Amino acid sequence: MRIRIVDAFTDRAFGGNPAGVLLLPDAGAFPDDAWLQRVAAEVNLSETAFAHPLPEGADADWALRWFTPATEVDMCGHATLATAHVLRTTGAASGSVSFAARCGVLTATAREDGAITLDFPTSPVTPFEAPADLSQALGAEPVSVHDSGPDVGDLLVELADEKTVRALAPDSAALARCSRRGVIATAAAEDPARGYDFVSRCFFPNVGIDEDPVTGSAHTVLAPFWSARLGRRDLTGFQGSARTGLVRTGLRGDRTLLTGTAVTVIDGELLPRP
Repeated sequence: MRIRIVDAFTDRAFGGNPAGVLLLPDAGAFPDDAWLQRVAAEVNLSETAFAHPLPEGADADWALRWFTPATEVDMCGHATLATAHVLRTTGAASGSVSFAARCGVLTATAREDGAITLDFPTSPVTPFEAPADLSQALGAEPVSVHDSGPDVGDLLVELADEKTVRALAPDSAALARCSRRGVIATAAAEDPARGYDFVSRCFFPNVGIDEDPVTGSAHTVLAPFWSARLGRRDLTGFQGSARTGLVRTGLRGDRTLLTGTAVTVIDGELLPRP
């Protein structure tokens, strides 16, 4: 089987967030979960996506699942973008393609310029009482804290400014005790003329990811949060990890559009069979 490594939410190799993508040829069920998890652990990236085609008449075109090196997750944006990129560049799909996933049916629409727009559920943003040890674990004092709902499972933590977000060096072990998946730290852009409206960094120690480079699912939380503050439906987020990446967001009520580009950097063969 062909396995690919795709850098998502970037237009250059070695930027954005790398994801493994494995397109399974069988239109039946996924292989055994233990095998999927072993492959994801071997790839050892934030997520590896597994997809297989669905029969005609199904609710979606492909079934899609995502695994970190440690566990399966309910929602993943960058690995969905990576999968849609592979489908487009290999000719397996064109235009719009739909995926049946844990969080519902997701769609990805490719444009002629190579950009891909994902249609994801908007995550609810509700005020939340900060855990007692959050400030110490994160290394910064929150301005506000919000819960992101069941699909994402993160705490959204607003910080004072962009410099504070960029300078974070959290205690991963302590941070793991503060939420179900992890923490999204965010602040308004210091200078919107740089091409983005807000900045974020994402830490997910509970699923084996100390810091995720660029996180699509987090932007289903960041989009409604910052749209309410800035008064605009369409925004651009900058994720300030070491690799960095841009995510263009469009809030459409209970749906959030996430737009970005991707680059295939490795195309190889997976030898062990399920």
